[in-house]
Amino acid sequence: MPQEVRGVVAKAKGAPVSIETIVIPDPGPGEVVVAIAACGVCHTDLHYREGGINDEFPFLLGHEAAGTVESVGEGVTNVEPGDFVVLNWRAVCGQCRSCRKGKPNLCFNTHNAMQKMTLLDGTELSPALGIGAFCDKTLVAAGQATKVDPAAPAAAAGLLGCGVMAGLGAAMNTGGVGRGDSVAVFGCGGVGDAAIAGAKLAGATTIVAVDLDDRKLDWAKEFGATHTVNSGTSDAVAAIQEATGGFGADVCIDAVGHPAVYRQCFEARDLAGTVVLVGVPRPDMTLELPFIEVFGRGGALKSSWYGDCLPERDFPMLIDLYLQGRLDLDRFVSERIGLDDVEAAFHKMEQGEVLRSVVEIVPGA
Repeated sequence: MPQEVRGVVAKAKGAPVSIETIVIPDPGPGEVVVAIAACGVCHTDLHYREGGINDEFPFLLGHEAAGTVESVGEGVTNVEPGDFVVLNWRAVCGQCRSCRKGKPNLCFNTHNAMQKMTLLDGTELSPALGIGAFCDKTLVAAGQATKVDPAAPAAAAGLLGCGVMAGLGAAMNTGGVGRGDSVAVFGCGGVGDAAIAGAKLAGATTIVAVDLDDRKLDWAKEFGATHTVNSGTSDAVAAIQEATGGFGADVCIDAVGHPAVYRQCFEARDLAGTVVLVGVPRPDMTLELPFIEVFGRGGALKSSWYGDCLPERDFPMLIDLYLQGRLDLDRFVSERIGLDDVEAAFHKMEQGEVLRSVVEIVPGA
């Protein structure tokens, strides 16, 4: 039988979100219903509310989540009722040209649930990133549910569903940071600090954090930054070169997504160094670089989509590191809130007051 649950919906561009009754259908073939325990408030959800992704309103927001599988549809074998899972928006198809080349982390045809969740009047909802987890329960494709160790608290585990994975992966997967490397990270919000944590995990010895906000630079130190630079008062490129013996960093990560920041990353890297773009630029932005420098510096200019992760490989491994005390996911959680507090959390995020507000769902509330 279909279920009625609470969910956070964006009905119109720029309008405040509201709590609505959501109808969740029984899972069909290849689908699962997950009871949400916690969901982080990610900037992508604000992009949806502002119409920055597309105009397919109304949106059921939330995607950075963990919970428990409640029921499964026909043919589902990767999870079963009772499993603790982190939700992901890269449910690989196994059949596209990338998957056939053995690169499922770049899957071009990821799966979402086929059925639609709706409002009470039958209006179909567009779930954020195919998930829609600011909700008591949600319907997703089975491949979007990745089983992990239930010893991890949901508020920490769910962060791997988007921002923290994006940052960790930008350093560890896309950037290929290794032992003894030098790394510069531009932008020290949740994604940037995750990139710093990933660089530290990978063995980087010099990690330079760059931001305009001294408060965020202090946060960056907690995640492993060895040097900090306020780019509003200092020349970030010169500071990075000074911290790296005059050479520049082996890997520079743009966690902002702005052409001026990307240009600084480009100029701050060592010869044969790597630039990784993980911050999301606006569609109207353009980039101009000196072409001879693109050639002369060598190295690589890369984009990192979801940290180039493979959820079934990376999520369980990162949860294990968390449980071993080697990856402090708890440090990303700035506050724990309820579904009614999502709109206020958006404003705090815009003001740079939090790394992550995490919605915790109380069953039956």
